[in-house]
Order: sequence, then C-alpha cells, then structure tokens
Amino acid sequence: MDIHEYQAKEVLSNFGVAIPQGALAYSPEQAAYRAREMGGDKWIVKAQVHAGGRGKAGGVKLCSSDSEILEATNNMFGQRLVTHQTGPEGKGIYRVYVEAAVPIDREIYLGLVLDRSSQRVMIVASSEGGMEIEEISESRPDSIVRSTVEPAVGLQDFQAREIAFALGVEPALTQQMVRTLQGCYRAFTELDATMVEINPLVVTGDNRVLALDAKMTFDDNALFRHPNIAELRDKSQEDPRESRASDRGLSYVGLDGNIGCIVNGAGLAMATMDTIKLAGGEPANFLDIGGGATPERVAKAFRLVTSDTNVQAILVNIFAGINRCDWVAEGVVQALRENPVEVPVVVRLAGTNVEEGQKILAQSGLPLIRATTLNEAAERVVAAWNSDLDQNTKMRAV
Repeated sequence: MDIHEYQAKEVLSNFGVAIPQGALAYSPEQAAYRAREMGGDKWIVKAQVHAGGRGKAGGVKLCSSDSEILEATNNMFGQRLVTHQTGPEGKGIYRVYVEAAVPIDREIYLGLVLDRSSQRVMIVASSEGGMEIEEISESRPDSIVRSTVEPAVGLQDFQAREIAFALGVEPALTQQMVRTLQGCYRAFTELDATMVEINPLVVTGDNRVLALDAKMTFDDNALFRHPNIAELRDKSQEDPRESRASDRGLSYVGLDGNIGCIVNGAGLAMATMDTIKLAGGEPANFLDIGGGATPERVAKAFRLVTSDTNVQAILVNIFAGINRCDWVAEGVVQALRENPVEVPVVVRLAGTNVEEGQKILAQSGLPLIRATTLNEAAERVVAAWNSDLDQNTKMRAV
C-alpha cells in the first residue's frame, strides 16, 4: 500500500526525521490560507498523487504570492497528473500540500528497500539527489552508497556515520544525518514497510537536514497490525479493479491486454500470463484466487474480471493441491449462471478431484471450452479470442 507525501512525512517525523513546515489543502482558497498561516515569502505547492516525477509533469510549483498559489492550485485541482509512473491515464489531484520553501545547499538521495538476495534491509544513498535512482545509477553509479543492516542488531550509529561520511556530509551535520537514518530505519521495520524513499534529502543554508520529499510503501499483509497506517489508504489513487479485488481478499494487478486470467497461485498465474503471450495473446490481468478457492470466491473472481470492459476472453487455470477442482468448477458454473458473459471462457483443471470438476463443467450445459494442459488452454483461449474478434469485426462491417 502506498501513501501520500504529506502522510509519509508525518509518519517519518514521528520517528525523528526533520521535515519543513507544511500543511494540507483541499481547495485553492485553503491553500492560500495555509501559506499565510505559515508566513514567509515563498512556498512550494505539491499535487498529492501516488507517483514520482511530479515536478516534470507540472505537479510541483514554486509560488511567492497568494495569486500565484491560487493560479497554481486552480490548474491542479480536478485534473489528472500524467507522469512516467502513472501511465497515460494519470492520477487525479484532489489535495495539495503547501510547504514553506527552504534555502537548499545540496541534495541527497536516500532509500531503504528489502534486498532479497541478502534478506536484509538495504540502505541506498547517493550524493546526487533530486533525480530518480535509475537515472543516478546510469549517469553517476560511483555516487551510490549501499549498506545492508544486520536485523539482529539493527542500524547502529557507527554504520549510519559511515553512510554520512561516504555521502560527504559535513562533520557538523553528521549527527542530524544519523538521526535521519535511524528514524527511517525504525519506521521501516516497526511499521512493516517495504520501501522508504526521501528524494531529495536536503542540507539547507542554515545547516539543517530536512526531508523535502518522502514516499513510503507498506506490506499489505501486515496492515492488520497497523490500523493507523491502514487508515491512510487513498482508493482514489488506486486502479479501481485492484481496489475491488483487495476489498474481496483477492490478489489482482490490472494489465492492458484482452484475455482475463483466473488462476490459483502466484507462480502459476505468472506462468499462465507468459504462456498466453507465447500463444500470441495479451493478458488483461494477474489474478491469484489463492489456495482456498470456494465456489463463492471463484464467482467473485469472475465478477471482478468481467467488470473490465477490455476483457474479450477468459482463461481459468487451476492446479488443485490444497484446492479442489470440483469447488472451482462449481464456482465457474455459479458465476456464469448468475452473470452470463458474452466472451469465450476456457477452463483448464488439474489435480485434486479433477474428474468431478470436469463432470460438473460437462453437465452444466454452458458453452465452456475445456483444456487439459496449460499450453492447450492458452492456445484455445487465444484462438477463441481471435475468432470472437473476427466475428465482431464482420458484424460491425455489415
């Protein structure tokens, strides 16, 4: 789960990370009022969306008067901000963060991520802040500092000082840098985060180390332990298909293709998408219904997939170990009887109670296409999709 910049800053400040003075606004007038409350003569107005690259897309504006704030926010509210991370559909702007401008001497990149190879939290930092880490690694790989943290002891002060020295932080500011690193690490581990990023972390002209931007991502599976973090979720920033799936306990990622996938197991789901691609099709989603797929759960998955108007064929691919093929078959039949679909449906079942499952499908009277192997299922769903596409094209021509 992602959260907004202002939320991430509030979370990190509770762990000792210093941030500039700022306030949230839901209208242009409120944004101007927030600036007057803070005082000063320059403010940064930032669109609050779940995406990077806001500055390049016009989502971050430097303002020096009420009129400039009103103009900037009038151009933001209700618009969709398109960045390299949002895709062409963009993200809606419904709130802005007004922050007091600070004198910047230098910018630093700081990120904490889970490193799968070492099974540790890795701190990634660079003296070249303000750019995306991908750009930094390509243009200035020598500026990147990496340090893994031993979980048995956590981030020690000496290790944080080593990172500060490697970044060229002045001795007088080392303790502030150590406090920032320690705060980020504690927030990461105590709140079950999967990513903390501050870009840029700035050194100001008056010798302060401040988080000028912040991003945090949390492990969805651990949110039950942190209800205060779960409350920060903003569904307006999520793919509505993924939100609906999450609310129903399904793992779903929307894609741009036309063949909907209903699969049990993440590995099998990825293999299914790959096989569809090899057969000449384009998957419309990643959907893992999990190990305990009851008929009701399968029916929910069907309703979710068919709610995507881009879906022009559906492949159900189930390998039942913990699962049962007869349950899945009942779910498929139940879903299609309650909500008939006008697109081809291919079903491949294997594993526990497969004979019972096949019998349920055969006796249902529904126009289902059955397959016994994954390759066969992928080829049949792509062929059915192409045939249906050709038929629709001919009908439109007539």
